[in-house]
Amino acid sequence: MKNKSKSSQFEFVALMAALMSVVALAIDAVLPALDIIGVAIGTENVVDNQLLITMMFLGIGIGPLIFGPISDTTGRKPVVYAGFGLFLAASVLCVSAESLTMMIIGRVLQGIGLSAPRTIAIAIIRDLFSGDYMARIMSFVTVVFILVPVIAPALGQLILDNYNWQGIFYVQVIISIVVMIWFWKRQPETLLVDKRVRFSIRVFKTGFTEVIRYKTTMGYTLISGLVVGSFFVYLSASQQIFQLQYALEDAFPIIFAGLSIAIGSAIFLNGTLVLKYGMEKIITLSLLGFFGISILYVVLFNSGTNPPLIVLLIFFALQFFAIGFLFGNLRALAMQPVGHIAGIAAAITGFISTLLAVVLSVFIGRFVSNSVLPVFIGFLACSTASIAILIYVKRSNK
Repeated sequence: MKNKSKSSQFEFVALMAALMSVVALAIDAVLPALDIIGVAIGTENVVDNQLLITMMFLGIGIGPLIFGPISDTTGRKPVVYAGFGLFLAASVLCVSAESLTMMIIGRVLQGIGLSAPRTIAIAIIRDLFSGDYMARIMSFVTVVFILVPVIAPALGQLILDNYNWQGIFYVQVIISIVVMIWFWKRQPETLLVDKRVRFSIRVFKTGFTEVIRYKTTMGYTLISGLVVGSFFVYLSASQQIFQLQYALEDAFPIIFAGLSIAIGSAIFLNGTLVLKYGMEKIITLSLLGFFGISILYVVLFNSGTNPPLIVLLIFFALQFFAIGFLFGNLRALAMQPVGHIAGIAAAITGFISTLLAVVLSVFIGRFVSNSVLPVFIGFLACSTASIAILIYVKRSNK
């Protein structure tokens, strides 16, 4: 791959980014339509609409436990096809849903299905590259991936304005089919037959037992769950905050895009800063920033009255800039002690952190009704717990 033309490498990066981006598209494009979908499926409480986002993340957390080991047995490409197939079937279920329960089932299955192309894209990159070159390819893929949350809500709003909420799901299906055909035609199988391993339930048992033995791995995995969970609260409640509390229906996609750039810029800068300062220092400073911004908001606006929009956007942007430095670094530090079982360890730690994140976001999200304050109280609780765990991990390593 290293010797191929720049155009071939560009297509490979674009294809891997597309495989990962269908997840962000399926989540973020639906955001402008949450209240409309809620009316259509008969949700009685507006906060229940948040479940259409958080339950999809649950599926994304479960999926790698299934698709990761199977791909090591059958090869990468069949698993991607199976994942897309499940996503298409789940999309039909979502479009025809007439109750919250059926919609949640559809969203969980969508998440499980799309976890396949997302997980396998990383596996394919790992099959073909290693070391600094792999990091370089991943950084290019991430830069492309960041663009999707910026444009997805605007695409969803455009479809909503010209068609209906079902149209958002139809467009997702069309884009997924295009990506699947592109993958089928242009990406060769990367896992050679002699490198495939036999599937065994025992792999899960031994892998899980070994993962939980490492305090560093479990500590950073729990912190990752707390940080991601606090972000899920914002993601699932953002439509409710900006469209309902601030009455900014038309401006919501622009606001969401702007705040996504705050996270994207931090992820982009991290690639340079992590080499200079190291992951541990960046995580420590970012968590302190996360905590400081949270407590400042809670102190200033403890009455529950929402601040002027520009003030809220500044607080969110600063918060997300801090969080952006945490996502990748936390996963990387969690994986350091378990490199010898990297595949199963990545699936298990990803599942644990995602499950914790979903539970937290559903719980905190129930309080986000007429005020943004519960979001920042959630941020404060998660950042405080994260700092406590970080202190414990650092003392355990001395």
